[in-house]
Amino acid sequence: MPTISLHSRTNNFVRWIRPDPEMVDETRRQRDDVKERIKKKAQEDGLTVRSMPHSGSFAKSNGLRRHMLGEAEHEGQDIDCPFVLSQKDQDGDPLTVLLPRFERYAKACYPDTEFERSRSSVKLKFAATKLNFDLVPMLAVAGKDDEQVLLRAGGDKRRTSIQKHVEFVKARTRTSQDLQGPVVFNDAMRLVKWWREYQLSQSKLITDVPSFLLELLCAKAYDEASVKAKYPETLAVWFDRISNYAAKRTELSFLDFGAQGPAKFDAKWKVIDPVNTQNNAVPASWGGIQVDEFRDWAARARDTVQQAIAFEMRGRDSEAVELMSQVFGSSFKNHSGE
Repeated sequence: MPTISLHSRTNNFVRWIRPDPEMVDETRRQRDDVKERIKKKAQEDGLTVRSMPHSGSFAKSNGLRRHMLGEAEHEGQDIDCPFVLSQKDQDGDPLTVLLPRFERYAKACYPDTEFERSRSSVKLKFAATKLNFDLVPMLAVAGKDDEQVLLRAGGDKRRTSIQKHVEFVKARTRTSQDLQGPVVFNDAMRLVKWWREYQLSQSKLITDVPSFLLELLCAKAYDEASVKAKYPETLAVWFDRISNYAAKRTELSFLDFGAQGPAKFDAKWKVIDPVNTQNNAVPASWGGIQVDEFRDWAARARDTVQQAIAFEMRGRDSEAVELMSQVFGSSFKNHSGE
């Protein structure tokens, strides 16, 4: 039996973590049904739903169909469902607190479905389809159809743009598809997301690495180094860049939507939202210890992937696979074959 190359194995693994293409239409149908039901409840409650744009990893085509919980693999795909509302209700009263309302709507529409609340969303968890829908209430910005205000628990407001964040990722996916070779930006990002989940299952210092932070880090690595002819080589370069950004506390910013004013906040490390320069993608809870831990994660991944590439070149294929499993967990060894 011919040996499967490390690139082919990584490509196979991408297909295993990627959402099932045969379920995309059904996923869209369920997403649209959730949106319409919640929208109806919101309107009955006196709210004006201005739009429900497509958002999150499902819209960006960089999501996972499975996740790591501890060291176990669990089916489940997360899909964002934003609801952009007029800033006042039908009685003319300003909207300031929205999550308790959307929690009521979720209970009313899906009384037998598990849900949980975060700082900015209510997550509905459908056990039968393994789909989770994040209901995200937002406020419209006058005269700006592609901008929104996100209200968080505690009263924090954050200006953002769903449409621009989606385009930020999709633009890089498009340019990577125009290059020679099979490696594309969004699938390489899926691998980095899975690496994140496996590292979190092993870590005691870091409890969360937001997907938005990974998107920006991968985007900067792509902007500076593009993608290589094969996935392992691409990952080695990206992990090297990411490690260096964290080690040097490099302030990262983007000009996708034009030059913006300077970031006016203090942080150990700044990875600046291309839509809102006052938003730092690095969690506020991260101090120097967490940034250094994340640096070490990326440095170890870089060194391990480089060693795997070298082992493959020497014909030590089984050892190369074992090394890649140190980066992605045993899932890689178990699900990267033909």
